[in-house]
Amino acid sequence: MKIAFIFPGQGSQYVGMAKEFIENFEESREVFTAASSVLGYDLAQLCLHGPAEKLNLTENTQPAILAASIAALRPLERRGLTAGAAAGHSLGEYTAITAAGGFELKDAIALVRKRGRYMQEAVPEGAGLMAAILGMERQDVEKTCHEAAKNGIVAPANYNSPGQIVIAGEKKAVEKAMELARAAGAKKVVPLAVSVPSHCAMMGQAGERLAKELEKITIRDLRIPIVNNAEAKFLRSPGELRSSLVKQISSPLFWEDSINAMAAEGFDTFIEIGPGKVLSGLVKRIAKNAKVLSVEDVKSMNDTLSSIGC
Repeated sequence: MKIAFIFPGQGSQYVGMAKEFIENFEESREVFTAASSVLGYDLAQLCLHGPAEKLNLTENTQPAILAASIAALRPLERRGLTAGAAAGHSLGEYTAITAAGGFELKDAIALVRKRGRYMQEAVPEGAGLMAAILGMERQDVEKTCHEAAKNGIVAPANYNSPGQIVIAGEKKAVEKAMELARAAGAKKVVPLAVSVPSHCAMMGQAGERLAKELEKITIRDLRIPIVNNAEAKFLRSPGELRSSLVKQISSPLFWEDSINAMAAEGFDTFIEIGPGKVLSGLVKRIAKNAKVLSVEDVKSMNDTLSSIGC
């Protein structure tokens, strides 16, 4: 059994996440205590009780998901569960680097709050849009975006799994691409309820600001490699990680390729750690022979530990 940890990104949050870890494990409570000291407010209170509108603000969501995921990881680590590699979807890449020993928790929390703020400030509200295109091949989605780009910025943003690609860009251009995708035979085209068109050229300014923040933060060599979103490559060194995180914010995420890269290296067990099971569903469609487990509460943690004999 060769295990990889995977960590969720924005959109997986919900009021009540991490509740059982906070209630049952001191090491999980310590994560939230440290995060709250950085943020200047009670993050556990926000995660447990909301309100959802406040939790869903990008600059709050990002540290909340990172903290909830690390809080779920800590009891697993105490029980001796280890992985040979890690990956995270968008924001989850920061969690993966933290889990692999690259970031101090407090630095990661401060960084992702700024990342959320920079992303929000990069594009005026209502100017951007993201949409999921289901049931189309990569080259067809890319061709559709290329044609729609006569109307403005639009490009693939997330290559999530076979037949599931998210596009992002300026509202008018994305709407045109959605129209063209429907006409070209997409099974489903769904606009996403997000306030920021992530992982496209509109995030260039956010990337520049983020690069300055990353220069101020210590990143250590990783204990285990992460597979990055921007290139689906195994990375370990601080220099590689810095440039990858800057690139990631305005470039497409190659999640399908990342899972395939790990599978090609023999990883056959993927454990999603943190709120939701979005990534578990994607992995099942990408690596059909892999064992896929998730940990978001005490029951799923115990089931996972039992399943792998830990």
